[in-house]
Amino acid sequence: MSTTDPTSTASPSAQDGPAIVLDSVRKHYGSTKAVDGISVTVARGEFFGLLGPNGAGKTTLIEIMEGLRKADSGSVSVLGRAPWPRDVGLLPRVGVQTQASAFFVRLTAREHLRTVAALYGAGHAAAERALTSVRLTDHGDVRVEDLSGGQRQRLAVAAALVHDPELIFLDEPTAALDPQARRDLWQVLRDLKGAGRTIVYTTHHLDEAEALCDRVAIIVAGRLAALDTPARMVAAGSPTTRLLVPAGRLTLEAARGIPGVREVALEGDTIVLETLDSGPVLAHVDALAGLQGVRTRTASLEDVYLELIGNATEPASTEAS
Repeated sequence: MSTTDPTSTASPSAQDGPAIVLDSVRKHYGSTKAVDGISVTVARGEFFGLLGPNGAGKTTLIEIMEGLRKADSGSVSVLGRAPWPRDVGLLPRVGVQTQASAFFVRLTAREHLRTVAALYGAGHAAAERALTSVRLTDHGDVRVEDLSGGQRQRLAVAAALVHDPELIFLDEPTAALDPQARRDLWQVLRDLKGAGRTIVYTTHHLDEAEALCDRVAIIVAGRLAALDTPARMVAAGSPTTRLLVPAGRLTLEAARGIPGVREVALEGDTIVLETLDSGPVLAHVDALAGLQGVRTRTASLEDVYLELIGNATEPASTEAS
């Protein structure tokens, strides 16, 4: 899997150089290597995904970029400046949404954003723009405690945007959302990217990363296991296609007898056929059982991710991520 850094595939705004440059960054806690020599460049205007299992080092790496932790070694540049020691000049240029965002729950959504805006010296107009950007204008006068989970997540993103930052860190913004709320937030995030924001994004939803991110970095045990566009990662992964056939339509014995089928398995009420050449196999399935209810599944970013995680030989750190 490629770990090159092809910034040409992103959508930079071509001003003032990259948004983030990490060079051989390390952070250890005793014998635990939370971040172990990671080098990454994030272009301006890029939607950059940071993926990895719990304990992989994602949170530590993000906190180093945000200036909340000091790297043991290596260099860190954020918007052309060193975030550590804490650089107050960077604060107005960076927005942060955490997994456990704090709210003024007794205020309305509009009042909450006006309060956050005031902390940055921004006025009511900035709060209204942020409210509009996450599609919460119609709920602006609803108390935060009465908003749904998805609406609160959008409000958390709005709070990270209210001071018009150049760079936004979003830490699992769709966690615990229902499918419709997730898709609503996806569009908000696409709108942010379309507005030229640079976004560093963590998620455990691999379909989400594949749909939204220009590039993704997969971190395993503190190390960079892969870095590329989702499409390139998938193309470099397994060429296998899986055909999912309702179990009542085809027997395991008949499936194994189809030319070109490499493996056959029964998964619940579905027979799964793996093949490198789906066309002829589909033709045989059609002749034997018809194609009604038959589904095909090609490799995805999730397959690539699980393969990388499964091939990891070092134990993950104990850092909560």
